[in-house]
Amino acid sequence: MFKIQTLNNISVKGLDRLPRERYEIASEIGHPDAILVRSAKMHDMVLPDTVLAIGRAGAGVNNIPVEAMTRRGVVVFNAPGANANAVKEMVLAGMLLAARNIPQAWDFARRQQGDDAAIDKAVEAGKKNFVGFELPGRTLGVIGLGAIGVLVANAARALGMNVIGYDPQITVARAWQLSSEVQQAHSVDELMASSQLVTVHVPLTDATRHLINADRIRLLRKGGVILNFSRSGIVDDQAVVEALDAGHLWAYVCDFPRNLTKDHPRVITLPHLGASTEEAEENCAVMVADQVRDFLENGNIRNSVNFPEVVMPRSGKGVRLAIANSNVPNMLGQISAALGEAEVNIDDMINKSRGDVAYTLVDVDVDGQLPDATVQRIRQIEGVLSVRVIS
Repeated sequence: MFKIQTLNNISVKGLDRLPRERYEIASEIGHPDAILVRSAKMHDMVLPDTVLAIGRAGAGVNNIPVEAMTRRGVVVFNAPGANANAVKEMVLAGMLLAARNIPQAWDFARRQQGDDAAIDKAVEAGKKNFVGFELPGRTLGVIGLGAIGVLVANAARALGMNVIGYDPQITVARAWQLSSEVQQAHSVDELMASSQLVTVHVPLTDATRHLINADRIRLLRKGGVILNFSRSGIVDDQAVVEALDAGHLWAYVCDFPRNLTKDHPRVITLPHLGASTEEAEENCAVMVADQVRDFLENGNIRNSVNFPEVVMPRSGKGVRLAIANSNVPNMLGQISAALGEAEVNIDDMINKSRGDVAYTLVDVDVDGQLPDATVQRIRQIEGVLSVRVIS
């Protein structure tokens, strides 16, 4: 019986992927094997040694101490792409809200007083203050061409916009999904200089903090719009406000209200609604539940943010070793030697690395269980982070 702790309300559709005859699931549970989380802050939590995996029902993992978990051999999963359509729709809505001054116009209309004739007169006199622009023919720059960025780029093309994209790490799969009419930028600076609207779809890291700064905003054509539905901190709020006040930017649309921006007349701030749809929450929960289950039952890793993707079919006999380790020389040799000394035959093996860590699956042909002494010897190999025996 596997024990799963939930730190937030996880969609029932996701939890239903974990059979109750094999999984015990609760928000308060002792010695969990895995944790499912949405937005709960985990950095100050003391996690028991029994935790093998953390599943984030969403894309961002800033609320999870990923580096500390990696040192323990704990695999952190997320659900990339599960909320992509929801975020795409918010970006499209944000462009329309900004282009047509809809929030400002709505506020103006709601503040009108008097009888209908007086309101009609005031509206006709005031509507000139909310003249906007249309999207077809305008150029949208998309920074980050993952699941969300590709959907945004393709949707913008369908609206008649010119689209230029930048992502030096675009995958082959995403490239196949991207419209052939999307132009390629070779740098963020080139993209900014070529665009009238810019949307960012990258994770917040040290490298992407203030990716959109004062220097790059100056490269954007006058009257430009910046949209941020990724993470606060990717865009320099101070630089944005200064560009708005100077008349260089037309609008800033973001999902992260701050004191500096929330009351600015040319800023549209939303309360982190990007992925807030029932469909997105269900998709994320289902994806991460499936990944955690496959890991617990088979040792397979898909969509981990800290370990490589490793998937190996089960042979249907014997047991499987799942080993997380530092990416150092001769690790496979030492593991094989330990099994060889115990006269254990290896049926199948796969090893992949990702930066400083690696992950190994080994199917061995034994009746019953591996000798405890063999497992302990593998655990004691320098650089091994965790060892699990899967029957």
